[in-house]
Amino acid sequence: MKNKKYIRKKAKVYTAESLIEGIKSGNFTALSKAITLCESKKPSDRDMASTIVSACMQIENNSIRIGITGVPGVGKSSFIESFGLHLIQAEGKKVAVLAIDPSSERTKGSILGDKTRMNKLSIHPNAFIRPSPTSGSLGGVAHASRESILLCEAAGFDVVIVETVGVGQSETEVRQMTDFFLLLMLAGAGDELQGIKRGIMEMADGLLINKADGDNLKAAQLAMREYRNALHLFPKAKSGWTTQVGLCSALENTNMDVAWNMISAYEKHSKSNGYFLTNRKDQLDSWFQKSIEEILHQKLFENEKIKADYHFFSNKVISGSLSPYDAAKQLLDGFL
Repeated sequence: MKNKKYIRKKAKVYTAESLIEGIKSGNFTALSKAITLCESKKPSDRDMASTIVSACMQIENNSIRIGITGVPGVGKSSFIESFGLHLIQAEGKKVAVLAIDPSSERTKGSILGDKTRMNKLSIHPNAFIRPSPTSGSLGGVAHASRESILLCEAAGFDVVIVETVGVGQSETEVRQMTDFFLLLMLAGAGDELQGIKRGIMEMADGLLINKADGDNLKAAQLAMREYRNALHLFPKAKSGWTTQVGLCSALENTNMDVAWNMISAYEKHSKSNGYFLTNRKDQLDSWFQKSIEEILHQKLFENEKIKADYHFFSNKVISGSLSPYDAAKQLLDGFL
């Protein structure tokens, strides 16, 4: 039997224009390719990504951006799958999920792989799930997350969910790029009112106690009352909204409508008093500031003089003859 010769097909070449058209038509492949370009650090990819993002910014949409956070083990992925399926099946929505994964220090790839933990949602034709590695980004947020949100909206998704890794600083970052910030909590952990959670709770627009089922239901109901009482002590939010508290069970798929009603009520409230639009403008300004930081960092370490001087100053710091601050200042003075 003769050996068959397998000819590898040439990879399809995409242009910015073809990807833009693909995104407009809701093509998942075009959307994925565009997000990959946004995540790339190659100058040619970044230029192409910039062209695509600029075009997509002109596409009108009526989406809601939802940030979801919670400590590891709270059931974020299970909740997002149940919630996403509810939005699609009961509310008729198209749902995009940007699951920000911590990165491997060795490969820079995603560690958790959220897509594999949302089996039903990931195969639904009206759902798009994109795990994005943080790749060392400050705050545990993928550097292209803002661009990815905009591309998903241009592709026709009504709801864009951004899941954080729950590492602390990532909550602040995700809060600055979403409309509604949802905090998932657990009951019975013995730390319901710990001060360490105050900062995150102050940022939250909604608080849901997950795993409110079986033997844990009574503890969840008690925790809900305690959180409601605690939230009365917090200062009023800029939006004028009072943080809502509810129960849910991703395992039993209960109270997903409670979560959506909470978000819908917030959207109506914030649009009526103008805060929704103001917050969107603030998001763009935050994106602008982050872009400056990223470009400065990139340009800095592309500079040949900086490359040459870096090791000189690094050795000074390591030997103890120069403080890290003074070394950085002298290095940057030479660049500026």
